[in-house]
Amino acid sequence: MSLHKIIIPTPFAVGDVNSYLMKGDVLTLIDAGPKTPEAWEALKAGLKEANVRPEDIEQVVLTHHHPDHAGWVDGFKNAKLYGHPYNDLWLRRDEAFFEYHDAFYLERLQEEGVPEESFFWVKKMKRPLNLMGSRPLDMSINEGDALPGHAEWRVMETLGHAQSHLSFWNEETREMIGGDHVIAKVSSNPLIEPPLDPAEGRPKSLLQYNASLGRLLKMPIDVIYSGHGEEVRNVHELVSSRLEKQHQRALKVLDMLKGQEKTVYELTVQLFPYAFEKELGLTLSETIGQIDYLLEEGLIFERMDAGGIFRYAQA
Repeated sequence: MSLHKIIIPTPFAVGDVNSYLMKGDVLTLIDAGPKTPEAWEALKAGLKEANVRPEDIEQVVLTHHHPDHAGWVDGFKNAKLYGHPYNDLWLRRDEAFFEYHDAFYLERLQEEGVPEESFFWVKKMKRPLNLMGSRPLDMSINEGDALPGHAEWRVMETLGHAQSHLSFWNEETREMIGGDHVIAKVSSNPLIEPPLDPAEGRPKSLLQYNASLGRLLKMPIDVIYSGHGEEVRNVHELVSSRLEKQHQRALKVLDMLKGQEKTVYELTVQLFPYAFEKELGLTLSETIGQIDYLLEEGLIFERMDAGGIFRYAQA
């Protein structure tokens, strides 16, 4: 096995994150932890176990742009940086992107019926930028590409948890490097993120995520090396049960729409009576996902009221 796993501490609720050192025609690091001193020490120690120094790394490849994975991209001075084109929005962080980013979330909060006193959440949607690297990609990779320097690994676009999410699949060995697409112990959050192309409108993250999971059911995968926690081996079983659980959650939301219209915000408060205040972004994302799913299945109606707020009712 040419993969060496490095476990890195993070300041986030999710706990440790995994990076993978990959030996092939080039020396590659997949994901780079958050930009904290502790993470850098753990990265160096993990590399040292494999007799590798940071300056030996020839390329860093990102599964996605979230700060627990994209922090130390600037710690490897001799490495090229590869990932989905969406990463660049966050790695470059130019003013225009943040204006677009804040406007996107403000519009979402308004149409979801979130009360004005909670609009400060727009600023909290930014993720901890100080824990993210700040060098642009040298080259973007996407669906169907061979991983540079590792021809046996193919790139798969697995959107849902992030608009930048890639997984890497080795058909011969039936192994996948899956980032946060499939995690053993927890179900990944399909997060609402601004689209790469503003003309495209809000991405339907949960529907993307379900489609990305559905692809795995048709593949003979023995193991997924995950971005958090241990490897996933019972892939089809786990994916099927996650899809089923999500379907059940959607039916719970459908039930709440019996005989009355509700906004996304009202549903979120009902679904997450304790968590919504502390985690408004995450809980709204979860609720919107179920709404997108129910709309897609034709089980509910959507209408926009005179105030520009979407209201939902059973079909």
